[in-house]
Amino acid sequence: MLKKIAIGVLVFFFVVYCGLLAYLYVNQRAFFFNPSGETFDPIAVGLDAEIVTIPTGDDEIITGWYAPPSGEEPTILYLKGNSGSFSAEYERFLAFAAAGYGLLSVDYRGFPLSPGEITQDNILTDAMGAFDWLARREDQIVIWGRSLGASPAVWVASQREAGALLLETPFYSAVNVAAERYPFAPVAWLMLDQFRSNDWIGAVEEPVFVAHGTADMTVSVSNGERLYGEAPNPYDIWIEEGADHSDLWARGIWERAQAFFAETARGG
Repeated sequence: MLKKIAIGVLVFFFVVYCGLLAYLYVNQRAFFFNPSGETFDPIAVGLDAEIVTIPTGDDEIITGWYAPPSGEEPTILYLKGNSGSFSAEYERFLAFAAAGYGLLSVDYRGFPLSPGEITQDNILTDAMGAFDWLARREDQIVIWGRSLGASPAVWVASQREAGALLLETPFYSAVNVAAERYPFAPVAWLMLDQFRSNDWIGAVEEPVFVAHGTADMTVSVSNGERLYGEAPNPYDIWIEEGADHSDLWARGIWERAQAFFAETARGG
């Protein structure tokens, strides 16, 4: 009798476990991506930028804001994270423009300003399409990837030539973060969008600057440290004590970014 009860309990927990894995698999993109959010108009926020549409894969388009530099500074290709619209980060773009930098930022397919499906392949294709569109207009381009956007930033830099690569709160790979968050699940087998930045960083020739915070509860600081450790051309890593995932702008990343770009992209 006890043996039958033990087997029954094991079967019950196995069924529950399999059901949990199935739930995670089916809903994984809803857990990963948070595309809804408010959008803004550049004129309404005081930014002199053009709303542009850029052709991407499968005859679809992505929408972004573009402004050329006002002087000799490079143009920043800014690749957003996994929540909301890039346009919500207009405070950053105003700072870029005020310092004379050009900018291009876009919503990947499936995010507020760009129709389509959110997948890893689409995000990588959209980021590459944005870079190629910009390269036809600007000679000096630096890439800034934030959070999820750090992964397509690494991918683009591994395939194209830019002046510099700045990675803000990057993950070593998305599957690595998932494994940290769900240690009970075989995420390497289940995860559709693994964003293996660690597989691409070895082909990045650009100087790399990584910024992370020790109190980051979304992407642990070890991710940024490990990724930086594998960069062939490391420039610097800034680890801010006590900073969470969205704290680095207020804590001075822009000042550090300008120094980085001045010494690398313009050959300073």
